[in-house]
Amino acid sequence: MTWHTCSTGADDETGNALDAVGARCAEVAVPLDYRLPGGRQISIAIARRAATAPSKGTLVVNIGGPEASRQGVNYFLDKSPELAAQYDLVGIDPRFFGRSNAVECGWRTDRYLRSAQYASPNRAAFADSVSVARELAAQCTPYRDLLPYASTRSIARDMDRVRTALGIQRLSYFGMSYGTYLGAVYLQMFPASADRFVLDSSHGPDSYGPRWTRETAPADAAALADWADWAARHNSGLGPTKAAVLSTVDHIAATVKRHPLQVGTHQVTEAMLPGLLLTVDDTDASYAEFSAAVRVYRDAANDLPVTPTSTQEERFALYDLPDVIPAFGFSATIANQCADRAAPRDPEVYYRDIQTHRAAESLYGPLARDVSPCTFWPTRPLEPPTRIANNHPALMLAASGDPAVPYAGQVAMHQALQGSRLVTLADTFRHGVYGVSPCMDATVTRYLTTNALPPADLTCTPQGRPGRTRPAS
Repeated sequence: MTWHTCSTGADDETGNALDAVGARCAEVAVPLDYRLPGGRQISIAIARRAATAPSKGTLVVNIGGPEASRQGVNYFLDKSPELAAQYDLVGIDPRFFGRSNAVECGWRTDRYLRSAQYASPNRAAFADSVSVARELAAQCTPYRDLLPYASTRSIARDMDRVRTALGIQRLSYFGMSYGTYLGAVYLQMFPASADRFVLDSSHGPDSYGPRWTRETAPADAAALADWADWAARHNSGLGPTKAAVLSTVDHIAATVKRHPLQVGTHQVTEAMLPGLLLTVDDTDASYAEFSAAVRVYRDAANDLPVTPTSTQEERFALYDLPDVIPAFGFSATIANQCADRAAPRDPEVYYRDIQTHRAAESLYGPLARDVSPCTFWPTRPLEPPTRIANNHPALMLAASGDPAVPYAGQVAMHQALQGSRLVTLADTFRHGVYGVSPCMDATVTRYLTTNALPPADLTCTPQGRPGRTRPAS
Protein backbone atom coordinates (compact mmCIF):
# COMPACT_ATOMS: atom_id res chain seq x y z
CA MET A 1 0.00 0.00 0.00
CA THR A 2 1.46 3.33 -1.11
CA TRP A 3 0.23 6.69 0.22
CA HIS A 4 -0.18 9.59 -2.18
CA THR A 5 -2.08 12.85 -2.62
CA CYS A 6 -5.83 12.39 -3.01
CA SER A 7 -6.56 14.85 -5.83
CA THR A 8 -6.44 13.69 -9.43
CA GLY A 9 -6.91 17.18 -10.86
CA ALA A 10 -8.57 20.55 -10.50
CA ASP A 11 -12.07 19.10 -11.02
CA ASP A 12 -11.65 16.38 -8.36
CA GLU A 13 -13.78 17.98 -5.64
CA THR A 14 -13.46 15.10 -3.17
CA GLY A 15 -9.72 14.68 -3.67
CA ASN A 16 -9.06 18.40 -3.34
CA ALA A 17 -11.13 18.61 -0.15
CA LEU A 18 -9.19 15.68 1.32
CA ASP A 19 -5.83 17.23 0.40
CA ALA A 20 -6.93 20.51 1.96
CA VAL A 21 -7.33 18.89 5.40
CA GLY A 22 -4.05 17.00 5.21
CA ALA A 23 -5.41 13.58 4.26
CA ARG A 24 -3.46 11.04 2.24
CA CYS A 25 -4.93 8.40 -0.04
CA ALA A 26 -4.05 4.84 -0.98
CA GLU A 27 -5.45 1.66 -2.51
CA VAL A 28 -5.84 -1.74 -0.88
CA ALA A 29 -6.08 -4.89 -2.99
CA VAL A 30 -8.87 -7.30 -1.93
CA PRO A 31 -10.37 -10.43 -3.47
CA LEU A 32 -13.42 -9.95 -5.67
CA ASP A 33 -14.72 -13.24 -4.26
CA TYR A 34 -13.59 -13.99 -0.73
CA ARG A 35 -14.20 -17.68 -1.31
CA LEU A 36 -11.23 -17.48 -3.70
CA PRO A 37 -8.71 -15.29 -1.83
CA GLY A 38 -6.02 -15.92 -4.41
CA GLY A 39 -8.28 -15.17 -7.35
CA ARG A 40 -9.23 -11.94 -9.09
CA GLN A 41 -8.37 -8.83 -7.06
CA ILE A 42 -10.05 -5.44 -7.03
CA SER A 43 -8.84 -2.14 -5.58
CA ILE A 44 -10.40 -0.35 -2.59
CA ALA A 45 -9.67 3.39 -2.35
CA ILE A 46 -9.13 4.86 1.10
CA ALA A 47 -8.30 8.24 2.62
CA ARG A 48 -6.63 8.79 5.98
CA ARG A 49 -5.99 11.91 8.05
CA ALA A 50 -3.70 11.39 11.02
CA ALA A 51 -4.78 12.57 14.46
CA THR A 52 -3.40 15.96 15.48
CA ALA A 53 -3.72 15.20 19.21
CA PRO A 54 -2.64 12.05 21.06
CA SER A 55 -4.48 9.39 19.06
CA LYS A 56 -7.16 7.19 20.55
CA GLY A 57 -7.04 4.90 17.52
CA THR A 58 -8.50 4.72 14.03
CA LEU A 59 -12.07 5.84 13.31
CA VAL A 60 -13.58 4.68 10.01
CA VAL A 61 -16.40 6.99 8.87
CA ASN A 62 -19.12 5.88 6.47
CA ILE A 63 -21.57 8.59 5.40
CA GLY A 64 -24.30 6.25 4.15
CA GLY A 65 -25.97 5.91 0.79
CA PRO A 66 -24.37 3.51 0.05
CA GLU A 67 -22.05 5.81 -1.82
CA ALA A 68 -18.39 6.74 -2.13
CA SER A 69 -17.26 7.53 1.40
CA ARG A 70 -13.66 8.70 1.39
CA GLN A 71 -15.15 12.12 2.17
CA GLY A 72 -16.21 10.68 5.53
CA VAL A 73 -12.94 12.21 6.71
CA ASN A 74 -14.21 15.72 5.91
CA TYR A 75 -17.70 14.92 7.19
CA PHE A 76 -16.46 14.04 10.66
CA LEU A 77 -14.01 16.93 10.75
CA ASP A 78 -16.87 19.31 10.01
CA LYS A 79 -19.11 17.76 12.64
CA SER A 80 -16.60 17.71 15.48
CA PRO A 81 -13.09 19.11 14.86
CA GLU A 82 -12.03 18.62 18.48
CA LEU A 83 -13.14 15.00 18.57
CA ALA A 84 -11.79 14.32 15.08
CA ALA A 85 -8.37 15.53 16.20
CA GLN A 86 -8.14 12.58 18.61
CA TYR A 87 -8.51 9.90 15.92
CA ASP A 88 -6.81 8.83 12.75
CA LEU A 89 -9.81 9.35 10.46
CA VAL A 90 -10.33 6.91 7.58
CA GLY A 91 -12.84 7.11 4.74
CA ILE A 92 -13.37 4.21 2.34
CA ASP A 93 -15.04 4.12 -1.05
CA PRO A 94 -16.96 0.81 -0.83
CA ARG A 95 -16.37 -1.66 -3.61
CA PHE A 96 -17.92 -0.54 -6.92
CA PHE A 97 -18.33 3.08 -5.75
CA GLY A 98 -16.16 6.11 -6.40
CA ARG A 99 -12.56 5.08 -7.00
CA SER A 100 -13.08 1.47 -5.90
CA ASN A 101 -13.68 -0.23 -9.25
CA ALA A 102 -16.88 1.71 -9.89
CA VAL A 103 -19.72 -0.19 -11.54
CA GLU A 104 -21.67 2.07 -13.89
CA CYS A 105 -24.42 0.42 -15.93
CA GLY A 106 -25.10 3.54 -17.96
CA TRP A 107 -28.34 4.50 -16.25
CA ARG A 108 -29.68 7.83 -17.39
CA THR A 109 -30.57 10.10 -14.48
CA ASP A 110 -34.16 10.59 -15.64
CA ARG A 111 -34.75 6.84 -16.06
CA TYR A 112 -33.32 5.94 -12.65
CA LEU A 113 -35.34 8.66 -10.92
CA ARG A 114 -38.41 7.41 -12.76
CA SER A 115 -37.80 4.12 -10.95
CA ALA A 116 -36.74 5.43 -7.54
CA GLN A 117 -38.82 8.60 -7.08
CA TYR A 118 -42.10 7.83 -8.86
CA ALA A 119 -44.95 5.84 -7.31
CA SER A 120 -47.40 3.36 -8.82
CA PRO A 121 -50.81 4.72 -7.76
CA ASN A 122 -52.70 2.86 -10.50
CA ARG A 123 -52.30 -0.06 -12.89
CA ALA A 124 -50.98 2.09 -15.77
CA ALA A 125 -48.32 3.70 -13.58
CA PHE A 126 -47.35 0.28 -12.22
CA ALA A 127 -46.91 -1.09 -15.74
CA ASP A 128 -44.59 1.83 -16.47
CA SER A 129 -42.64 1.15 -13.27
CA VAL A 130 -42.22 -2.49 -14.27
CA SER A 131 -40.99 -1.50 -17.71
CA VAL A 132 -38.39 0.94 -16.35
CA ALA A 133 -37.19 -1.51 -13.66
CA ARG A 134 -36.76 -4.23 -16.29
CA GLU A 135 -34.88 -1.82 -18.57
CA LEU A 136 -32.46 -0.74 -15.83
CA ALA A 137 -31.76 -4.31 -14.73
CA ALA A 138 -31.02 -5.37 -18.32
CA GLN A 139 -28.45 -2.59 -18.65
CA CYS A 140 -26.44 -4.18 -15.82
CA THR A 141 -26.21 -7.59 -17.51
CA PRO A 142 -22.68 -6.88 -18.87
CA TYR A 143 -21.49 -6.66 -15.24
CA ARG A 144 -22.92 -9.96 -14.08
CA ASP A 145 -19.40 -11.20 -13.26
CA LEU A 146 -19.19 -8.46 -10.59
CA LEU A 147 -22.75 -8.03 -9.33
CA PRO A 148 -22.91 -11.04 -6.96
CA TYR A 149 -19.99 -9.60 -4.99
CA ALA A 150 -21.56 -6.18 -4.28
CA SER A 151 -23.03 -7.20 -0.92
CA THR A 152 -22.61 -5.52 2.44
CA ARG A 153 -20.94 -8.70 3.70
CA SER A 154 -18.25 -8.25 1.03
CA ILE A 155 -17.89 -4.56 1.93
CA ALA A 156 -17.47 -5.52 5.61
CA ARG A 157 -14.74 -7.97 4.63
CA ASP A 158 -13.05 -5.20 2.64
CA MET A 159 -13.20 -2.95 5.69
CA ASP A 160 -11.42 -5.61 7.71
CA ARG A 161 -8.77 -5.93 5.00
CA VAL A 162 -8.25 -2.16 5.27
CA ARG A 163 -7.83 -2.60 9.03
CA THR A 164 -5.13 -5.20 8.42
CA ALA A 165 -3.40 -3.04 5.79
CA LEU A 166 -3.32 -0.14 8.28
CA GLY A 167 -1.68 -2.41 10.84
CA ILE A 168 -4.22 -1.83 13.59
CA GLN A 169 -5.66 -4.46 15.91
CA ARG A 170 -9.12 -2.92 16.41
CA LEU A 171 -10.92 -0.13 14.58
CA SER A 172 -13.57 2.30 15.76
CA TYR A 173 -16.40 3.37 13.51
CA PHE A 174 -18.95 6.06 12.85
CA GLY A 175 -21.70 5.17 10.38
CA MET A 176 -24.81 7.01 9.26
CA SER A 177 -27.89 5.57 7.53
CA TYR A 178 -26.66 2.70 5.31
CA GLY A 179 -23.40 2.99 7.24
CA THR A 180 -25.26 1.76 10.34
CA TYR A 181 -26.15 -1.48 8.60
CA LEU A 182 -22.58 -1.91 7.39
CA GLY A 183 -21.39 -1.26 10.95
CA ALA A 184 -23.80 -3.80 12.41
CA VAL A 185 -22.76 -6.41 9.85
CA TYR A 186 -19.10 -5.76 10.67
CA LEU A 187 -19.81 -6.17 14.39
CA GLN A 188 -21.44 -9.51 13.64
CA MET A 189 -18.68 -10.77 11.35
CA PHE A 190 -15.59 -9.31 13.04
CA PRO A 191 -16.39 -8.61 16.71
CA ALA A 192 -12.78 -9.13 17.85
CA SER A 193 -11.63 -6.40 15.45
CA ALA A 194 -14.17 -3.80 16.60
CA ASP A 195 -13.58 -1.09 19.17
CA ARG A 196 -16.00 1.86 19.64
CA PHE A 197 -18.95 1.91 17.24
CA VAL A 198 -21.41 4.80 16.76
CA LEU A 199 -24.47 4.19 14.56
CA ASP A 200 -26.53 7.24 13.56
CA SER A 201 -30.07 6.60 12.19
CA SER A 202 -30.03 2.83 11.88
CA HIS A 203 -31.76 0.53 9.48
CA GLY A 204 -33.64 -2.35 11.06
CA PRO A 205 -31.62 -5.56 11.35
CA ASP A 206 -33.71 -7.31 8.68
CA SER A 207 -34.85 -4.42 6.48
CA TYR A 208 -31.94 -3.35 4.29
CA GLY A 209 -32.06 -4.64 0.74
CA PRO A 210 -34.30 -4.32 -2.34
CA ARG A 211 -37.41 -3.53 -0.28
CA TRP A 212 -35.88 -1.41 2.46
CA THR A 213 -38.45 1.37 1.96
CA ARG A 214 -41.41 -0.96 2.38
CA GLU A 215 -42.22 0.06 5.97
CA THR A 216 -41.53 3.78 5.58
CA ALA A 217 -44.97 5.08 4.52
CA PRO A 218 -46.37 5.58 8.07
CA ALA A 219 -43.18 7.40 9.11
CA ASP A 220 -43.40 9.61 6.02
CA ALA A 221 -47.00 10.44 6.87
CA ALA A 222 -46.07 11.29 10.47
CA ALA A 223 -43.32 13.62 9.22
CA LEU A 224 -45.79 15.29 6.87
CA ALA A 225 -48.14 15.84 9.81
CA ASP A 226 -45.30 17.41 11.81
CA TRP A 227 -44.62 19.80 8.93
CA ALA A 228 -48.36 20.60 8.73
CA ASP A 229 -48.36 21.52 12.42
CA TRP A 230 -45.35 23.79 11.83
CA ALA A 231 -46.96 25.34 8.73
CA ALA A 232 -50.15 26.15 10.61
CA ARG A 233 -48.25 27.82 13.45
CA HIS A 234 -46.00 29.81 11.11
CA ASN A 235 -48.74 31.39 8.98
CA SER A 236 -47.66 29.58 5.84
CA GLY A 237 -50.86 30.45 3.99
CA LEU A 238 -51.84 26.77 3.74
CA GLY A 239 -54.35 26.68 6.59
CA PRO A 240 -54.76 27.90 10.17
CA THR A 241 -54.58 24.43 11.75
CA LYS A 242 -52.67 21.21 11.14
CA ALA A 243 -55.87 19.58 9.90
CA ALA A 244 -56.48 22.44 7.49
CA VAL A 245 -52.96 22.20 6.09
CA LEU A 246 -53.32 18.44 5.59
CA SER A 247 -56.67 19.10 3.91
CA THR A 248 -54.81 21.32 1.44
CA VAL A 249 -52.47 18.42 0.67
CA ASP A 250 -55.48 16.13 0.22
CA HIS A 251 -56.92 18.64 -2.25
CA ILE A 252 -53.69 18.59 -4.25
CA ALA A 253 -53.66 14.77 -4.24
CA ALA A 254 -57.31 14.56 -5.30
CA THR A 255 -56.75 17.01 -8.15
CA VAL A 256 -53.70 15.27 -9.53
CA LYS A 257 -55.67 12.03 -9.71
CA ARG A 258 -57.92 13.73 -12.26
CA HIS A 259 -55.22 15.47 -14.30
CA PRO A 260 -51.55 16.48 -14.05
CA LEU A 261 -50.66 19.80 -12.45
CA GLN A 262 -49.03 22.38 -14.69
CA VAL A 263 -46.06 23.78 -12.74
CA GLY A 264 -44.26 26.24 -14.99
CA THR A 265 -43.11 24.22 -17.98
CA HIS A 266 -43.43 20.93 -16.09
CA GLN A 267 -46.31 18.57 -15.45
CA VAL A 268 -46.65 16.91 -12.05
CA THR A 269 -48.43 13.57 -12.34
CA GLU A 270 -50.07 11.41 -9.71
CA ALA A 271 -47.04 9.12 -9.86
CA MET A 272 -44.66 12.00 -9.13
CA LEU A 273 -46.54 13.63 -6.26
CA PRO A 274 -45.64 11.29 -3.32
CA GLY A 275 -41.91 11.67 -3.97
CA LEU A 276 -42.30 15.44 -4.19
CA LEU A 277 -44.06 15.47 -0.81
CA LEU A 278 -41.36 13.64 1.16
CA THR A 279 -39.73 15.52 4.04
CA VAL A 280 -36.37 14.51 5.52
CA ASP A 281 -35.40 17.53 7.63
CA ASP A 282 -37.53 19.34 10.23
CA THR A 283 -35.53 22.56 10.45
CA ASP A 284 -37.34 25.87 10.05
CA ALA A 285 -35.50 26.56 6.79
CA SER A 286 -36.41 23.19 5.33
CA TYR A 287 -40.05 23.42 6.40
CA ALA A 288 -40.31 26.96 5.01
CA GLU A 289 -38.99 25.79 1.64
CA PHE A 290 -41.34 22.81 1.69
CA SER A 291 -44.27 25.12 2.48
CA ALA A 292 -43.37 27.28 -0.51
CA ALA A 293 -43.38 24.21 -2.74
CA VAL A 294 -46.76 23.08 -1.45
CA ARG A 295 -48.21 26.53 -2.11
CA VAL A 296 -47.10 26.16 -5.73
CA TYR A 297 -48.82 22.75 -6.00
CA ARG A 298 -51.96 24.14 -4.34
CA ASP A 299 -52.18 27.03 -6.77
CA ALA A 300 -51.59 24.71 -9.70
CA ALA A 301 -54.37 22.46 -8.40
CA ASN A 302 -56.60 25.55 -8.42
CA ASP A 303 -55.74 26.12 -12.11
CA LEU A 304 -53.63 29.19 -11.40
CA PRO A 305 -50.46 29.91 -13.41
CA VAL A 306 -47.46 29.16 -11.19
CA THR A 307 -43.69 29.44 -11.24
CA PRO A 308 -41.67 26.69 -9.52
CA THR A 309 -39.42 27.64 -6.62
CA SER A 310 -35.71 27.40 -7.38
CA THR A 311 -35.52 24.14 -5.43
CA GLN A 312 -38.43 22.69 -7.37
CA GLU A 313 -36.87 23.74 -10.66
CA GLU A 314 -33.62 22.01 -9.72
CA ARG A 315 -35.49 18.82 -8.93
CA PHE A 316 -37.52 18.89 -12.13
CA ALA A 317 -34.29 19.42 -14.05
CA LEU A 318 -32.93 16.17 -12.59
CA TYR A 319 -36.15 14.35 -13.46
CA ASP A 320 -35.67 15.49 -17.06
CA LEU A 321 -31.90 14.92 -17.24
CA PRO A 322 -30.95 12.27 -19.85
CA ASP A 323 -27.27 12.27 -18.87
CA VAL A 324 -25.42 9.42 -17.16
CA ILE A 325 -23.73 10.87 -14.05
CA PRO A 326 -21.26 8.27 -12.67
CA ALA A 327 -20.75 10.26 -9.45
CA PHE A 328 -24.34 9.52 -8.44
CA GLY A 329 -23.54 5.78 -8.16
CA PHE A 330 -27.13 4.76 -8.92
CA SER A 331 -26.40 1.32 -10.35
CA ALA A 332 -23.83 0.47 -7.66
CA THR A 333 -26.40 1.32 -4.98
CA ILE A 334 -28.99 -1.01 -6.49
CA ALA A 335 -26.35 -3.69 -7.05
CA ASN A 336 -25.57 -3.59 -3.34
CA GLN A 337 -29.24 -3.95 -2.39
CA CYS A 338 -29.84 -6.78 -4.86
CA ALA A 339 -26.78 -8.66 -3.58
CA ASP A 340 -27.84 -8.32 0.07
CA ARG A 341 -31.31 -9.85 -0.09
CA ALA A 342 -33.38 -11.66 -2.68
CA ALA A 343 -36.33 -9.75 -4.13
CA PRO A 344 -39.63 -11.30 -5.23
CA ARG A 345 -39.39 -11.95 -8.97
CA ASP A 346 -43.11 -11.70 -9.70
CA PRO A 347 -44.13 -8.04 -10.26
CA GLU A 348 -47.65 -8.81 -9.12
CA VAL A 349 -46.33 -9.36 -5.58
CA TYR A 350 -45.59 -5.64 -5.41
CA TYR A 351 -48.88 -4.55 -6.95
CA ARG A 352 -50.85 -6.70 -4.51
CA ASP A 353 -48.80 -5.28 -1.64
CA ILE A 354 -49.67 -1.74 -2.72
CA GLN A 355 -53.36 -2.58 -2.98
CA THR A 356 -53.44 -4.36 0.39
CA HIS A 357 -52.07 -1.27 2.14
CA ARG A 358 -53.74 1.39 0.00
CA ALA A 359 -56.38 2.36 2.59
CA ALA A 360 -53.81 2.90 5.35
CA GLU A 361 -51.05 4.32 3.11
CA SER A 362 -52.91 6.14 0.36
CA LEU A 363 -50.24 8.78 -0.36
CA TYR A 364 -46.89 7.13 0.33
CA GLY A 365 -47.65 3.39 0.09
CA PRO A 366 -47.57 3.22 -3.74
CA LEU A 367 -44.06 4.71 -3.58
CA ALA A 368 -42.69 2.79 -0.60
CA ARG A 369 -43.88 -0.62 -1.82
CA ASP A 370 -43.12 -0.26 -5.52
CA VAL A 371 -41.23 -2.64 -7.81
CA SER A 372 -37.46 -2.13 -8.24
CA PRO A 373 -34.73 -3.26 -10.68
CA CYS A 374 -33.88 -6.08 -8.24
CA THR A 375 -37.10 -7.81 -9.39
CA PHE A 376 -35.39 -8.42 -12.75
CA TRP A 377 -31.74 -8.45 -11.64
CA PRO A 378 -29.42 -10.63 -13.73
CA THR A 379 -27.86 -12.28 -10.65
CA ARG A 380 -29.00 -13.50 -7.24
CA PRO A 381 -27.42 -13.16 -3.78
CA LEU A 382 -24.54 -15.53 -3.12
CA GLU A 383 -25.08 -15.61 0.65
CA PRO A 384 -28.04 -15.34 3.00
CA PRO A 385 -28.43 -12.01 4.82
CA THR A 386 -26.44 -11.52 8.00
CA ARG A 387 -28.37 -12.40 11.14
CA ILE A 388 -27.45 -9.63 13.55
CA ALA A 389 -27.43 -10.76 17.16
CA ASN A 390 -24.46 -9.94 19.40
CA ASN A 391 -23.59 -8.12 22.61
CA HIS A 392 -20.71 -5.96 21.42
CA PRO A 393 -20.94 -2.42 22.87
CA ALA A 394 -22.22 0.26 20.50
CA LEU A 395 -23.81 3.69 20.76
CA MET A 396 -26.93 4.22 18.65
CA LEU A 397 -28.43 7.61 17.77
CA ALA A 398 -32.02 8.02 16.58
CA ALA A 399 -34.70 10.59 15.86
CA SER A 400 -38.09 9.51 17.16
CA GLY A 401 -39.78 10.54 13.92
CA ASP A 402 -37.11 9.61 11.37
CA PRO A 403 -38.98 9.56 8.03
CA ALA A 404 -36.32 7.55 6.16
CA VAL A 405 -35.68 4.66 8.57
CA PRO A 406 -38.64 4.21 10.92
CA TYR A 407 -37.95 4.34 14.64
CA ALA A 408 -39.42 0.87 15.22
CA GLY A 409 -36.68 -0.59 13.04
CA GLN A 410 -34.04 1.35 14.96
CA VAL A 411 -35.38 -0.10 18.21
CA ALA A 412 -35.23 -3.56 16.63
CA MET A 413 -31.58 -3.01 15.71
CA HIS A 414 -30.93 -1.85 19.27
CA GLN A 415 -32.44 -5.09 20.55
CA ALA A 416 -30.35 -7.15 18.11
CA LEU A 417 -27.18 -5.34 19.23
CA GLN A 418 -27.67 -6.39 22.83
CA GLY A 419 -24.67 -4.46 24.15
CA SER A 420 -25.80 -1.16 22.61
CA ARG A 421 -27.26 1.96 24.18
CA LEU A 422 -29.89 3.95 22.29
CA VAL A 423 -29.99 7.76 22.50
CA THR A 424 -33.27 9.08 21.09
CA LEU A 425 -33.86 12.67 20.04
CA ALA A 426 -37.54 13.11 20.91
CA ASP A 427 -40.11 15.01 18.85
CA THR A 428 -37.73 15.16 15.89
CA PHE A 429 -38.49 14.30 12.26
CA ARG A 430 -35.18 14.08 10.44
CA HIS A 431 -32.66 11.54 9.20
CA GLY A 432 -29.20 11.91 10.75
CA VAL A 433 -28.98 13.45 14.21
CA TYR A 434 -25.31 13.77 15.09
CA GLY A 435 -24.37 17.43 15.31
CA VAL A 436 -27.88 18.77 16.00
CA SER A 437 -28.33 18.14 19.74
CA PRO A 438 -25.83 19.15 22.46
CA CYS A 439 -27.23 16.40 24.66
CA MET A 440 -26.66 13.74 22.02
CA ASP A 441 -23.30 15.11 20.88
CA ALA A 442 -21.98 15.13 24.43
CA THR A 443 -22.88 11.45 24.74
CA VAL A 444 -20.96 10.65 21.55
CA THR A 445 -17.95 12.65 22.72
CA ARG A 446 -17.93 10.90 26.08
CA TYR A 447 -18.11 7.48 24.44
CA LEU A 448 -15.42 8.09 21.82
CA THR A 449 -13.04 9.72 24.31
CA THR A 450 -13.53 7.49 27.35
CA ASN A 451 -15.15 4.32 25.93
CA ALA A 452 -17.97 4.82 28.45
CA LEU A 453 -21.48 4.07 27.25
CA PRO A 454 -24.43 5.57 29.12
CA PRO A 455 -25.59 3.23 31.91
CA ALA A 456 -29.01 3.08 30.25
CA ASP A 457 -30.83 4.31 27.16
CA LEU A 458 -31.30 8.09 27.00
CA THR A 459 -33.82 10.53 25.57
CA CYS A 460 -32.72 14.01 24.50
CA THR A 461 -35.09 16.85 23.64
CA PRO A 462 -34.82 19.14 20.61
CA GLN A 463 -32.65 22.19 21.03
CA GLY A 464 -33.59 25.58 19.68
CA ARG A 465 -36.43 24.82 17.30
CA PRO A 466 -38.27 28.15 17.24
CA GLY A 467 -42.02 27.90 17.50
CA ARG A 468 -42.06 24.54 19.27
CA THR A 469 -45.05 24.18 21.57
CA ARG A 470 -42.93 22.52 24.24
CA PRO A 471 -39.79 24.03 25.79
CA ALA A 472 -36.37 22.78 24.73
CA SER A 473 -33.90 21.52 27.28
